[in-house]
Amino acid sequence: MEFSALIVAAGSGSRMGSDVPKQFQMLGGKEVLVHAVDALLPHPAIEAVHVVIAADQEDTARAVLGDKAVNLVIGGATRSDSVRNGLAAVKTSHVLIHDAARPFCPEAVIDRLVAAMETHDAATPMLRSVDTLARPSGETLGDAVDRDTVVRIQTPQAFRSDVIRKAYDGYDGAPTDEARVAAAAGIDVALVEGDEMLDKITTPGDFSRAEAIAGQVLIPRTGMGFDVHQFAGDGPVMLGGIAVPYEKGLSGHSDADVLLHAITDALLGAVSLGDIGLHFPPSDPKWKGADSEQFLAHAANLVRDMGAIIDSVDATLICEAPKVGPHRTAMQENIARILGLVPGRVSVKATTTEKLGFTGRGEGIACQAVANVRMK
Repeated sequence: MEFSALIVAAGSGSRMGSDVPKQFQMLGGKEVLVHAVDALLPHPAIEAVHVVIAADQEDTARAVLGDKAVNLVIGGATRSDSVRNGLAAVKTSHVLIHDAARPFCPEAVIDRLVAAMETHDAATPMLRSVDTLARPSGETLGDAVDRDTVVRIQTPQAFRSDVIRKAYDGYDGAPTDEARVAAAAGIDVALVEGDEMLDKITTPGDFSRAEAIAGQVLIPRTGMGFDVHQFAGDGPVMLGGIAVPYEKGLSGHSDADVLLHAITDALLGAVSLGDIGLHFPPSDPKWKGADSEQFLAHAANLVRDMGAIIDSVDATLICEAPKVGPHRTAMQENIARILGLVPGRVSVKATTTEKLGFTGRGEGIACQAVANVRMK
């Protein structure tokens, strides 16, 4: 058997109350859709991954998925139209159809679905209810429902490709999932054990629970950065992207922003991606006089591309002059803007060396920085 994965991601996410569809919202350092793709793409049974999106979402989808080996398919006006379009792109004998709004798919569930397809034409994961079930009677409690007679249906769902296509050909309705389409066509749908991790994100409350799950699988990491620049030429001094008035400037191949350089190194170190010189060699003439904001923004993008979350940065400037205090808030706000953080997660401090060493003699400025991130 050869399987393709078909991820339905064409919805607007209106019930989330956000202008950004839920499949493109950030969750644990990467978009919900990227979580769903990353859960299916590496599985050895899956030969290809197709993602069904709305016509106006192609640029966004390509941006968030980057160079992942997926095929984008333009969906239709309804879920069933989108699935039909996706099925037309599937070339394998079997297909797994999954909701992008279920970002966490355990490998074991896929294994159980694949095994079920050896003897069935369709299969779906399910969970039995542990809660008491009842029918409402208006706004009051009605009759109880025997929970042994109902199950919760999840995705991904597995099908023989020709079988689910034929089932859809004869279906005229608005299904919530493809198992209903198969069952309506008289196809026996095998039940396999699902997983609580497959709960669907529909409301803001669901999203909060998903964020808690994502946070549980991320490991804290810390990076350290250190940089030094000597005084040379006329001021001002660039610190944290802020032009601080001073009689002297700092010497360096770029704008010599010692604060941004140290934080950049700390971020790169937290995810083991070398140092600033590796990414922006001082021997390269194109970085001569460069704005150091682009160095820090590049490091932040690399961190996020690895699925990591930047939690906070803390930096200490070491110098006798200029005075940092009057400009501290502006520096923190500017660094927070570059990193996409709230200012309260950026700390900038200053100290002296009591006239000792090169900073004590007023020959330059040093900076130490620490960055805290979380990643798998």
